[in-house]
Amino acid sequence: MAKITFITTDNETITLEGTSGSVMALAVDNGIKGIDGDCGGVCSCATCHVHVLPEYVAKTGEASEIETDMLELDDNANEFSRLCCQLEISEALDGVVLRVAK
Repeated sequence: MAKITFITTDNETITLEGTSGSVMALAVDNGIKGIDGDCGGVCSCATCHVHVLPEYVAKTGEASEIETDMLELDDNANEFSRLCCQLEISEALDGVVLRVAK
């Protein structure tokens, strides 16, 4: 089980627990504002864009090439950007904090 914290654009902090699946699915299933997941998790829309707080980048790793290509289309992208559809829930993500990019 992993506890994942989202900080919304309204600065609301929401911590959720998950055991499997993508972080995007966890966010969508729990109504996290700003995480839409329009493409269903196939890394083709960037509607699940988050910024990983710098101290947690080691937990999430760097964005893949396909993520980076997709994020180049988003004006809010930076070196901490990830598409949370590409983050699989595991013990390794326990405690990670993600800021919704929208």
